[in-house]
Amino acid sequence: MKDGVNGVALGVFILFFLLVTVMGFLAARWRKAENEHSLDEWGLGGRSFGTWITWFLLGGDLYTAYTFVAVPAAIYATGAAGFFAVPYTILVYPLIFTFLPRLWSVSHRHGYVTTSDFVRGRFGSKGLSLAVAVTGILATMPYIALQLVGIQAVLDVMGVGGGENTNWFVKDLPLLIAFGVLAAYTYSSGLRAPALIAFVKDALIYIVIAVAIIYIPIKLGGFDDIFAKAGEKFAKTGAGAVTPPHGAQWTYATLALGSALALFMYPHSITATLSSRSREVIRRNTTILPLYSLMLGLLALLGFMAIADGITVKNGQLAIPQLFENMFPDWFSGVAFAAIGIGALVPAAIMSIAAANLFTRNIYKDFIKPDATAAQETRVSKIVSLLVKVGALVFVLTMDKTVAINFQLLGGIWILQTFPALVGGLFTRWFHRWALLVGWAVGMVYGTVAAYGVASPTQKHFGGSAKEIPGIGEIGYIGTTAFVLNVVVAVILTFVLRAVKAPDGVDETRPEDYTKDAGDPGVQVELPPATAGSAH
Repeated sequence: MKDGVNGVALGVFILFFLLVTVMGFLAARWRKAENEHSLDEWGLGGRSFGTWITWFLLGGDLYTAYTFVAVPAAIYATGAAGFFAVPYTILVYPLIFTFLPRLWSVSHRHGYVTTSDFVRGRFGSKGLSLAVAVTGILATMPYIALQLVGIQAVLDVMGVGGGENTNWFVKDLPLLIAFGVLAAYTYSSGLRAPALIAFVKDALIYIVIAVAIIYIPIKLGGFDDIFAKAGEKFAKTGAGAVTPPHGAQWTYATLALGSALALFMYPHSITATLSSRSREVIRRNTTILPLYSLMLGLLALLGFMAIADGITVKNGQLAIPQLFENMFPDWFSGVAFAAIGIGALVPAAIMSIAAANLFTRNIYKDFIKPDATAAQETRVSKIVSLLVKVGALVFVLTMDKTVAINFQLLGGIWILQTFPALVGGLFTRWFHRWALLVGWAVGMVYGTVAAYGVASPTQKHFGGSAKEIPGIGEIGYIGTTAFVLNVVVAVILTFVLRAVKAPDGVDETRPEDYTKDAGDPGVQVELPPATAGSAH
């Protein structure tokens, strides 16, 4: 790491940061609707985004600063095991092609803003809806925190804020400033801000990856030398391998499958999806989003390059920013750092909006103020989006970074337990609402206890040790095991409850609601009585 502040890189970073800040505030006027005081406008961008805007928004939403930093950091620490992120992002797109268009159609028909809205409408159960909402908020909070960890890693490498002995306020002041700006333009512009900024973010990332994958191997002597040095390092430390051992194949497969099933259960993924203007936009996006998987595969190789460059860091999240500083001229290091920083701002904004929408629609409106108007809903959601970001900031400033990462992986285990209610509900009404709720509880309890039970060399904590891929138990990925238990319990209890004729909830949807597009006759937002206060 270079001594002092890297002034040139910092200057370029600040230039891009100011650019996206201005864009974030100007986004409030972009595609502005007459009635802006509704969650449809603030939280879903008016449900008006076309193919390219949705593509950039989903890409900016799913491929975060944590992806940019942590995937190659996992390769740096564990070798081939870290590549699980590549196959799971390939598996996920055929999966979402089957259910996201159905979710879009029924949500557009009934004015659903969140997955919990759909679950409540489909199964007539506020309790199940509340469980899905609480799970979504819990799983999202540490995910937002890790976006701030990405920004902090970049600032540390640039030398901003001083060393470990510096006063905490001075050290974290740049992060506090970045947080304040993010909170301000998200409050002002809603989902339109990250949608507009995503264009800059993704362009920067593609430029940086294209340059890095050509320029860095040339400087390091080619890929033969890179893989050879990585193999030597893993052979010496025994902490990983360039190719996965035979015994790890089941673990690798369950981790990839479970991660694929969980990805579009996250509230921010659904928020970006529901912002599109038609189900055909969703279909087209599932065919072109795999381009990001190509980028991710190339990005992962940076972990091996960091090993070949001889980088040694205590915090693995610093490995890739340090590689950029070592390899690139200062001005292009600034571009790369800006890509990571902006890559944190976009998803953090969407995540905070998604979590706020869940609280507003499925906790505040369902249980606290059922007669809330559209304007009141929007006001509460804006305030909660600020509180969510404050919570994430406190998380980053007060907790060990390894613990933060493990909590995010615990969030993946949690959010996967909403899959039976959401995806199952999109295709069948067979599951009983009480059975789904009990199955969810079993999956949550097992996943949490099992994740805590994975031991590090010195102590037990959520997710495992920093030198491993956290979330792995004796029989594979804990999230996948918890999901299987969830489904088994839900199926058995459904048979029992239907046999005893337990009361079922009212389904407010109809079969045709799941197949119509925006241009089809009769497809308009039709709010049920339970949500009539939010009509616009």
